[in-house]
Amino acid sequence: MRAQILAATAELVARDGIVGFRYEEVAELAGVHKTSVYRNWPDREELVADTLLSYAEDLASVADTGDIHRDLADFLVALADGLRTPFGRALEQALQPTLQSPPAQQVLTRIFDQRVAAIRRRLEVAADRGELPPVDSAFLAEMISGPMHLIVNRGVRPFTRADAKRIVDVVLGGIRATAPHA
Repeated sequence: MRAQILAATAELVARDGIVGFRYEEVAELAGVHKTSVYRNWPDREELVADTLLSYAEDLASVADTGDIHRDLADFLVALADGLRTPFGRALEQALQPTLQSPPAQQVLTRIFDQRVAAIRRRLEVAADRGELPPVDSAFLAEMISGPMHLIVNRGVRPFTRADAKRIVDVVLGGIRATAPHA
């Protein structure tokens, strides 16, 4: 039941925004009685927060194949794919500055912290292997994900693996070129 409610909430937030969805619609879409929704989430912001957190784990993982370029490109492709799901659209809705309540802001911070932590772990391994110089992982995450968000959010064309590879090559090339040399 919990998974059905969270999936229905993601779909409705993606469609109507955080302030636009109603508990009755969540219950109907989830196929549960509305008291089940109210009883488990008396606060709508908590329902949105739980929804975002329940799907966020999938967007935070970065594989370790031994090839930092490939791993970061795979991460970008997975992130772009995730943003096209109801959860991803709900996350984009939650990012709208006018909708950022303190609980929503805390959830967004946790989601981004998870993503940066996953990238940080992978970058530390890459630095230990000599694939990269030590780097500010939060900055790198912003540098590689920013162009992807631009392409996905504009919706003019799909984000491709070729886009991901180019972004990663340019950003990592810049990091290597500007790293202090010992």
